[in-house]
Amino acid sequence: MQQENTKDEMPPVMILCGGRGTRLMEVTELLPKPMVEIGEQPIIWHIMRCFAAFGVKRFILCLGYKKEKFIDYFVNYHIRTIDVTIKLGHDPGILYHGNSEADDWQVTLAGTGLDSMTGCRVFRASRYLKDSDREFFLTYGDGLADINIATLLKFHRDHGRLLTCSAVHPAGRFGAMNIVGGLVRGFEEKPAKPEGYINGGYMVVNREFISRYLSDDPALSFEKEPMLAAVNDSQMVPFCHEGFWQCMDTPREYQLLNDLWKRGNAPWTVNWR
Repeated sequence: MQQENTKDEMPPVMILCGGRGTRLMEVTELLPKPMVEIGEQPIIWHIMRCFAAFGVKRFILCLGYKKEKFIDYFVNYHIRTIDVTIKLGHDPGILYHGNSEADDWQVTLAGTGLDSMTGCRVFRASRYLKDSDREFFLTYGDGLADINIATLLKFHRDHGRLLTCSAVHPAGRFGAMNIVGGLVRGFEEKPAKPEGYINGGYMVVNREFISRYLSDDPALSFEKEPMLAAVNDSQMVPFCHEGFWQCMDTPREYQLLNDLWKRGNAPWTVNWR
């Protein structure tokens, strides 16, 4: 039996990290996309910091492609932050010098299948939720935003639906959501005008969504049958975000995010402590 939540504990965040990132293949041939660096840290670290700024400490990474890269990074996370002396030979050991400033996070590295789709990944990783987790955050391992996570959670709870997604403005090449009367009513494939909204991740999902819409089918995509079923059941609401949002899906976007970071003008860090 897993421990109960403390009174003010934030829900965990599940991050989808299993895809191959084919549009960024010149970078992701050696690394999974969430492990591609912005500055000196992978984008997954930047995403986690965006949630941690609001007290989120539990992270469940849904792994697939090159999962060993995540394992290597997080197993050695502490040792990366300070100087160490490593003793080799028959009596090996590690001497840590100074105090570590490593983040106080609990990171679950969940293998969810090499070729599983997102709905199946969420279903499989859900076994690592606590019994007391009535909801959890869900996002993608390649998108950054300056969303107020606490406000997002309050919005979700106030509206009482099974799924809240952060509706952001597209770059012009995504399928847009049709929002009517405060609910998501459908989707439009790649609209010509970028004035509409797309699902930018940074979602909040009620536990009931899993039992109602998800399964262990490796071909199940979260964004297709489950999400459309939630739309048809009036169980999906948009949290309209007018601030910064940017995915890292192409070499141009990879360069954009790195340029913002290098200039000290990274909007996604606005809530960091």
